[in-house]
Amino acid sequence: MTHKGRPSAVKKIVAENRKARFNFEIVNTYEAGLMLTGTEVKSLREGKANIAESYASDENGEIWLINSYVPEYLQANRFNHAPRRPRKLLLSGKEISRLRIAISREGMTLVPLKVYFNEKGRAKLELALAKGKKLHDKRETEKQRDWDRQKGRLLRDHG
Repeated sequence: MTHKGRPSAVKKIVAENRKARFNFEIVNTYEAGLMLTGTEVKSLREGKANIAESYASDENGEIWLINSYVPEYLQANRFNHAPRRPRKLLLSGKEISRLRIAISREGMTLVPLKVYFNEKGRAKLELALAKGKKLHDKRETEKQRDWDRQKGRLLRDHG
């Protein structure tokens, strides 16, 4: 994506939830800011974080990231953070109300896809509005992926 004719810089991905696209059908994605402490930012810059078992939840009109793991920063002393504390997500008012409606009415869930640093060096979270897949849907996804791989091999070998 370019902005005013300039090519965009490469995002530094810190943590990725690889199973999310397999377990959920992604309907829409949002970019949210993360409200972090200084030691959390330093720990993220080292690239040590895990969002595999985390999810986002609506509490008192705000969206929070629950159960994400950002390890303690080793060089920090008594001012360190709790590794699994809930972190507030920074979204616009319109986005928050849209997400709250989708979660309550349509039975959707908020799944974090990746944590990264943008071009300005700010920590961001790619958040997906998703619908859980049933077992047969997961099997279908796996079959399609296998067939695409096999098709690519056949075309490469015979093409």
